[in-house]
Order: sequence, then C-alpha cells, then structure tokens
Amino acid sequence: MSKERAVPSAMFVQEIFSLNVYKRTQGKVTRQVTCIAIWVGFALAAWALKVALETTSVPAGELIFPGLLLASGLWLGYRLVNYPRFADFLIAVEAEMNKVSWPSRGELVRSSLVVIFVIFALAFILFGYDLLWQTLFKSLGVLKY
Repeated sequence: MSKERAVPSAMFVQEIFSLNVYKRTQGKVTRQVTCIAIWVGFALAAWALKVALETTSVPAGELIFPGLLLASGLWLGYRLVNYPRFADFLIAVEAEMNKVSWPSRGELVRSSLVVIFVIFALAFILFGYDLLWQTLFKSLGVLKY
C-alpha cells in the first residue's frame, strides 16, 4: 500500500494557525520586506473598505469589517512568510540576490545618462517624423486642420 499523503490545503490551514517561525535566521531581509508588502496591501484594502462603507447606514460596520480585514491580513502576512514552501522560495531568492554583481555608483550614473539621452533622442526623431508626415499629408489634402 502507498503511504497516505496529507492534503496540502489541510497542511496550509494547520501552518496558518501555527506559532512556529520557519528557519528563523535564513532569508531574513527578503521575508521581512515581503511581509511588510503584504501588510501594506491589506492596510490599503482595509482603508478602501472603510471608505466604501462610510456611505452605509451601519455606523459600526465601517470600523468592524475593515478592522477584521486588517487584523486577518496582518496575521496572514506574518504566517505566509513562515509557510515552509513560500519561506524556502524567499530564502532562495535572497541567496540568488546575494550572488548578483551590482554596478558601482559611477557606472550606474553613466548607464542611466546613456538611457536618458537615447530616450530623448528617439523622442525628437519621432517628433520630426511626425511633423514630416503631417506636412506631407496636409499638402496632399489627406489631413484637413
């Protein structure tokens, strides 16, 4: 007989209500930033819900439901970054980001200036083409303004 595997959704629910911190010292920065991003998303959603519920006739509802959404979002964000599969992914992301060779400040400035110059040059070239075609089409009577 094959071994019974636990249902993934049951494992997820069990992990959400757990108090354990998975691999506490690994991927700390990436996990903290991800958790804060989830918290900001839920805070904005709670604020939008509060604004939407201000027009309702239930005065207590405009604070209770957004508060519940915010509280559950804070807990879910904290627990999600400690869910083993997601935490392992975030740990691997941080490990890969540590391998990246980042440019020096001077190289970054030079590269940015080249990109900005090329963008403006292409914008002026396209503006010139636009004027050329506009003049041509006006002289042919295709454009009338």
